[in-house]
Amino acid sequence: QVQLVESGGGSVQAGDSLRLSCAASGRTLSGYSIGWFRQAPGKEREFVAAISWSGGGTYYADSVKGRFTISRDNAKKTVYLEMNSLRREDTGVYYCAASYRGTGYDAWGQGTQVTVPS
Repeated sequence: QVQLVESGGGSVQAGDSLRLSCAASGRTLSGYSIGWFRQAPGKEREFVAAISWSGGGTYYADSVKGRFTISRDNAKKTVYLEMNSLRREDTGVYYCAASYRGTGYDAWGQGTQVTVPS
C-alpha cells in the first residue's frame, strides 16, 4: 500500500500561484495513477486533476483547465499540482489519491488547505 502526504497549501491572494506536492512512501509509484481532489466547506469532494502512471495522460476538471498543471517525478515519488490564477472558488482542502492500474482511488493523503480570500 502506498502512503501519500500533501504539502504546499496556504493562503494567497486571487491571481497568485501555489504548487502543491504529493509525496508517496511505502512502495514505488509504478502502475499508480494519481489524482487531486478538493473539498470546499459545505460541499462534496470534487475531482480536480489526474495523471497516468507514465505521465503521458493528464486530465482536468473544466473549472481548472488552463490554470492548473499536474505533473509527476516518479524517481522522487512525487506528484505536483501547479495552480495559477487562483480564484476564491479554488478555496478548499486539497487531497491527492492513488489508483493502482485503474482499480479506483483507495489511498488518500490527509489533505492540505488552500485559501483564496474574497
